[in-house]
Amino acid sequence: MCGIAGVIRFDGGQVDPALLRAMADRLAHRGPDGEGYFHRGAVGLAHRRLAIIDITGSPQPMSTPDERLHVCFNGEIFNYRELREEIAFPYRTDGDTEVLLAAYAADGADGVRRLRGQFAYALFDEAEQVVTLFRDRVGVLPLYYHSDGRRLVFASEVKALEPAMPGGLSVDTASLDDYLTRRAVAAPFTLFSGVRKLLPGHTLRVDTSGHVETRAYWTLPDPSDTVDLQPDEAVDAVGAALDAAVADALVADVPVGAYLSGGVDSSLIVATATRLRGGAPVETFAAGFGAPTDELHHARRVAEHVGSNHHEVTLRPGDFSSAWQELSWFRDAPLSEPADVAVWSLATEARKRVKVVLSGEGSDELFAGYPKHRYASLTERVGVLPARARTPLLRALERALPAGQRRLRTAVRALSGASAQQRAVEWFAPFTEYERRALLGPRDPERRARPYVGSSALDRMLRADCPGGWLADNLLERGDRMSMAASLELRPPFLDHRLVDLAFRLDPSLKLRGRTGKWVVKELARRHLPPEIVDRPKSGFVVPLHSWFRGDLRSESRDRLLAADSFVSEVMDRAVVRSMLDDHARGRRDETARLWTLMCLETWHGAFFRSSTRANSAATG
Repeated sequence: MCGIAGVIRFDGGQVDPALLRAMADRLAHRGPDGEGYFHRGAVGLAHRRLAIIDITGSPQPMSTPDERLHVCFNGEIFNYRELREEIAFPYRTDGDTEVLLAAYAADGADGVRRLRGQFAYALFDEAEQVVTLFRDRVGVLPLYYHSDGRRLVFASEVKALEPAMPGGLSVDTASLDDYLTRRAVAAPFTLFSGVRKLLPGHTLRVDTSGHVETRAYWTLPDPSDTVDLQPDEAVDAVGAALDAAVADALVADVPVGAYLSGGVDSSLIVATATRLRGGAPVETFAAGFGAPTDELHHARRVAEHVGSNHHEVTLRPGDFSSAWQELSWFRDAPLSEPADVAVWSLATEARKRVKVVLSGEGSDELFAGYPKHRYASLTERVGVLPARARTPLLRALERALPAGQRRLRTAVRALSGASAQQRAVEWFAPFTEYERRALLGPRDPERRARPYVGSSALDRMLRADCPGGWLADNLLERGDRMSMAASLELRPPFLDHRLVDLAFRLDPSLKLRGRTGKWVVKELARRHLPPEIVDRPKSGFVVPLHSWFRGDLRSESRDRLLAADSFVSEVMDRAVVRSMLDDHARGRRDETARLWTLMCLETWHGAFFRSSTRANSAATG
């Protein structure tokens, strides 16, 4: 993967080459292998390269032989060899970048539909004086933009936009409610005023007169578009689609490894990659935190089973404190969860041996792998009770439950929401609606709800998270930023759009059978993995933050959240924040998720808006 940036002026002026260089400098970690620039009249493109395919060729920005089309590309096109044979074009390289020019020359902006891969790119049609931005179907790779009426600027990361924003970056306070709900801000919005994310599966067309238009080129299958498969046929179909996706993800001219948590998803990816490589060992990487509850022993069991070359990293409380500031800068947002730090540590270790890693992201969102999916029907049925009666009752029950009843409290909190869509979202929410009101005051938050449609309660819940929502705005942003902070490319095979299409055309009963989530994936995994790996309870990367906030992080969290210059205390009710800290320290309530969310917001604000810390972070980036 790489870093891209660009400027389109609407006033007839020339793009400043120094501005392009300043923007690209903020993306050096995304592309340590080279840089390139194009500027002609009102349009300028900048590129930082991480060389994965055609390592010694394919410099960017790249132009057609007639100098009409110019492209700046971040990502990988896995079917580029097929496209080079299908599309007649005067190719001059051996790489995948040139097929973007060929596809556009053949089909215009609709050429993006031919692509398989993960990508974000800008293509300038000089004859038409039009720049088109493209983002891959499920949002594996990011693309941000800002327009002030005089010009539109875009980049792979928010920080690269700042040199082109005379007023600098500022906080979008209207997005705070969204952040406290999702631990991330849903596209097209961000925590930065005037900075937008291009939605997954969308293009943005802008001409030099200032006309801007966005449109979708891909969406999930319609809920009525289903395939009638027997259970064994569904397992076969998912297996064939995953094989094709992993085969694509192994396309590279550099070493490829894989993350291995010991869970079903990453283990199945590693087993599949090993089989497709004819048994050749895969370099695998796992993280733990030095506690009996971590998953390292499961990862070792899988590594032994498939014969991978296995590597581990162990995190301590101090690792989180020391990395918080730097990683918030790389993340362009508050860290969404402690796993951000683990992914960065894994990426740093993996980069010593490989340049690309495969991961298991997406399986839970496609195939119903979270505990909340078992309660999809209840999440909707509970709405028969009026919210004015249900919400206070469930709020009182949640506060009365012991701190140790974390999962039950999560369920009670989620079911207190007013609408079915709100309840579906709030399974992952650190703060419920009434808690957000207490923190932010009696405000009318900007409503940014997405359509809530589907063939069943479970299908609606899954569609709320994928391809946008939780998946793109949280997990995939984390994966991209934390891996690129180490100049490592991340590839999630489960999010191959062919597999995504299949997943949302399967009958939901093939995903959730009884209380077993991801049924079809687990049945596939039984063909390749030991039963104890397939059947063990889902745990995820569980960091003991609850005890750390009563120990190593206790004084730090209190000092930072209640300081005189605290951003959190400035925009939220200080007494409510203090009460949360007291309740957690005394064991009355487990406020881990909420304290983490506030601490990450405070740290992000420090990284971007306090000069004493920002200079260090900017130098790192």
